[in-house]
Amino acid sequence: MKHPLHDPRSVRKLIKEHQFFVKKGYGQNFLTDDTVLDQIVDAACERLAGSERPHVALEIGPGLGTLTEALAESGFSQVVCIEKDAQLIPILAETLTDHPHVTVLQADALEVDFAQLPFAPGHALRVVANLPYYVTTPILMRILESDLPYDRAVFMVQREVAERMVASPGGKEYGALSVAVQYYCQSALLCIVPPEAFFPPPTVESAVIVLDRKKEHVVSDVHRPMFFRVVRAAFAVRRKTLANALATHFGDKAFVRKCLEDASIDPVRRGETLSLEEFARLAVACSARSVHAGGDKSEIHESFKGRDVD
Repeated sequence: MKHPLHDPRSVRKLIKEHQFFVKKGYGQNFLTDDTVLDQIVDAACERLAGSERPHVALEIGPGLGTLTEALAESGFSQVVCIEKDAQLIPILAETLTDHPHVTVLQADALEVDFAQLPFAPGHALRVVANLPYYVTTPILMRILESDLPYDRAVFMVQREVAERMVASPGGKEYGALSVAVQYYCQSALLCIVPPEAFFPPPTVESAVIVLDRKKEHVVSDVHRPMFFRVVRAAFAVRRKTLANALATHFGDKAFVRKCLEDASIDPVRRGETLSLEEFARLAVACSARSVHAGGDKSEIHESFKGRDVD
C-alpha cells in the first residue's frame, strides 16, 4: 500500500502499521511540510538541467522516505541513502517501491566508507540531509573533510547551528564552526522551518542551509593543519585577546607575538573579529615561524569530529 508521506495523519498510520516507535535518541523528526520539501528539492536540483553529467543524490537519514521520493522524482539518475535505524529499512522498502533507482543502505553516516558507496561512475553528486541535532557537527565536518565529489550540499539543521554556519566576523554567532564551514563552502541560509513542519515536532526551530563547495581554499594543504589549529585556539576562550588565547595554546608568548606581527594582526583583537583571510595569514605566519625555529608546531589537524563547535 502506497502512503502519502506529506500528511501527519498518514505518517502516524504508516508508523502504526509497521509498529515503529520514534526514537528521540536518533533525533527522528519527519518532515511533513510540502512547502519546505519543495524548497529543499529545488535547491538540491538547481543547475541540474542541461548539465553535461548525470547527477546522483546522497541522502543521509531518509527516515520514512518523504524527501527521498521527491528527489527520485526530480531528475536525479540515482539516489543513494544512508539510514542508521534498521527498523526503518522495511518502511523505506515499501514507500520507495516505485523507485528502482533508489538504493538504501543500513549504516551509520559517521562510520560508513564513502569511497565504497555504490555511485555510478562519472556522475556528479549532491548531498542532502535532515541532520539529527545531536550529531550535526560530526556528520557535517565528516562530509566537508571527505573526498566526496559533491558540488552542493543542502542540510536541515537546528536554526542556531545554521546561523553560526553563515555568520560573519564580529557577531556573537561567529565561531570555529563558522570558519570551518566557510573554509570549505560558500554558505547561505535558505529558510527557517517551524516545529510544526515535522512529526513529531521538535522543541526548536530548524533551518535549511545551502553549501556550495569551493574549488580553492584560502590556504594550501600544507598550511591547512595549522589553519585549523589556530582557529580552534582563537575560539577556545572567547573573552581572551588573540595574543593570550594563542599563547595559552602554543605555550610561547614570544612566538605568538612574532606571528601576529608577521600577519599584520593587532594582538589585542579577539578571534571572533578575524576574517577567513586573516586566519589564513596567521596560519601561514605560524607555519613559517615553526619551520624557522626548527620545530613542527603544526601537529595533526584537530578535527571537529565527535564534538559540537561554537
